[in-house]
Amino acid sequence: MAYKIVAEDCVNCGVCADACPAEAIAEKDEVRWIDPEKCQDCGTCVDECPNEAIKEA
Repeated sequence: MAYKIVAEDCVNCGVCADACPAEAIAEKDEVRWIDPEKCQDCGTCVDECPNEAIKEA
């Protein structure tokens, strides 16, 4: 199961994108977006997000 970003919580800091080993996270509309085709469901982004903005889809 891939993850998604809850836009209200995301402040677009980029910590999740830097931590993602699959390079599945990109900026979209001033928030971060996770490409479900690239996401390996490792959970690294969830652990690294300072605002807990990444939730399970």
